[in-house]
Amino acid sequence: MEDRTEIVNYIREYLAKILGLAQDSLTEETTLASLNMKSVNYSQLTTALEDACDVEVPYMEFKRQADTIGAAADYVITLLEA
Repeated sequence: MEDRTEIVNYIREYLAKILGLAQDSLTEETTLASLNMKSVNYSQLTTALEDACDVEVPYMEFKRQADTIGAAADYVITLLEA
C-alpha cells in the first residue's frame, strides 16, 4: 500500500475498528488527540501500518508527527519514500 488515499482510508478503517467509532465520522482532519487515543492504541496503529505498508513505523516519532489522520498518512508516505 503506497497510495496516500489508500493509507488514509486504512487508518480511518482501523481506528474505527479499534476505537468502536463510525468510519464516516473520521476524516483526514480528525485529530488523534480528539479520539482520546491511549499509548496502546498508537502502538496498535503503528504495528498495523507496518504490516499493511511493509515499512518500519517508529512509535515515538509517529506519535510526534501524526496529529491528524492526514498527517499520519503523510508520515507513512515519507517513510515509504525514504
